[in-house]
Amino acid sequence: MSRELGTTRLTAFAINAALVALALVALAPLAWMLSVSFMPRGEASGFPPPMLPSAATLDNYEQLFGRAGMGRYFLNSLIVSGAITAGALLVNTMAGYAFAKLRFRGRERLFQLLLGALVIPAQVAMLPLFLMMKGLGLVNSFGAVIIPALATVFGIFLVRQYARSIPDELLEAARIDGAGELRIFFRIVLPMLKPVLVTLTIFTFMAAWNDFMWPLIVLTDQDNYTLPVAIAALSREHVQDVEMMMAGAVVTVLPVLLLFLLLQRYYIQGLLLGSVKG
Repeated sequence: MSRELGTTRLTAFAINAALVALALVALAPLAWMLSVSFMPRGEASGFPPPMLPSAATLDNYEQLFGRAGMGRYFLNSLIVSGAITAGALLVNTMAGYAFAKLRFRGRERLFQLLLGALVIPAQVAMLPLFLMMKGLGLVNSFGAVIIPALATVFGIFLVRQYARSIPDELLEAARIDGAGELRIFFRIVLPMLKPVLVTLTIFTFMAAWNDFMWPLIVLTDQDNYTLPVAIAALSREHVQDVEMMMAGAVVTVLPVLLLFLLLQRYYIQGLLLGSVKG
């Protein structure tokens, strides 16, 4: 018995040690990025590259927000990502609930068609989507970035799978009591969808915040650039300024990292429940 217990403990220790080692490997580039962002100019270009700054400084961040005007691009990304997240939550949640609980002709065929769209690369749709935005007069505006992202097949599928676990008897009882569909949705369904809504919030905000290709296509005025596009444009002008580029990368990564850390409990709960229900 003691031998089995010792073997179990040794196995658990080996697994945990391997997980810690893998975590350190994954976190090493992020830690070095943060360290370089506080280095004096030119220090990161030495060989071998230093791991810690010789004298920590905030000059890179001051240049980033002072000369490069990164504060404006940060605000642009915040506005775009916030609008996309709020709109996508409403649209995807209502659509996912409809596919899960409302009966209408062609529901299953339409949902299968949506799932089939997942195999089509997003780049294929960019040209017709750009022509649509141009026809609507939205090119070079935040609307051209926000509107196409308000509904996603993944978001609809995620909400549908979770909403299928809501008891039909609960919804029928509300209808018998005279509640309309909108009241049922906002008063009964939404509170029950909280875990999957948090998961969808994280996915949507991260995708919108990190999106580079589509804003690069539809935003032609530099004042409208989002943060990833602005960082890419800045890197062409300051290709040798590694420290300032790393400071820009830190500013880009920090919001989504904080959002994930704050909501990770609900995020994991939503993923686990959505994977086993329905």
